[in-house]
Amino acid sequence: MITRIERDVFFVAGVHFDDAYYINTYDFTLSMLVETDIPKEHNIAIERLDFFIKNVISNSVFVNEENFEAIEKYFDAGINVITLPGEPYDQIVAMAILLKLNSIMENRIKITDITIQSLLGEGIRYPIVSETAENADIMVGNNWWYRSDLETTNQNIFSLEPENNVVKLFDDSIWAEHNLSWKDKPKSLLT
Repeated sequence: MITRIERDVFFVAGVHFDDAYYINTYDFTLSMLVETDIPKEHNIAIERLDFFIKNVISNSVFVNEENFEAIEKYFDAGINVITLPGEPYDQIVAMAILLKLNSIMENRIKITDITIQSLLGEGIRYPIVSETAENADIMVGNNWWYRSDLETTNQNIFSLEPENNVVKLFDDSIWAEHNLSWKDKPKSLLT
């Protein structure tokens, strides 16, 4: 049974725009379809969404992926960087977040619509449907928002180190570390 739900999300993050750093507040309304009949999977999907917003996006900085100098400076300062395929306008931020959240919820819940407004956007609300984000020319490619991990940049995806040149398909280990895996932990044989 497919159920429609909505969720409001708020977070604070930096933006790097015109060679300057600004603090911005974001308000999202997410309209979603629950596409699983298993309540545990529904709960895990929502918990993944919450975890990603609270622990990854909040207090990060949005930067155009072509601004290598700024990205390096923020990395060096220990600030989580979220790269975007253009300047961090609200519409681009919304599309990247919509696609990333859909990726990490892995078809258990699907965001169909996102409406964003921000302080720097002066209260203008931008409604984005998932088809718009999925088909936008600037969002096409093998980018971080299509992976179900916690990455927010395409930097350093591949390494020359042999142990880092293995592509793992359907790897759930990063989520297992946070008790947000779809799989149950194996029970100890000694209990």
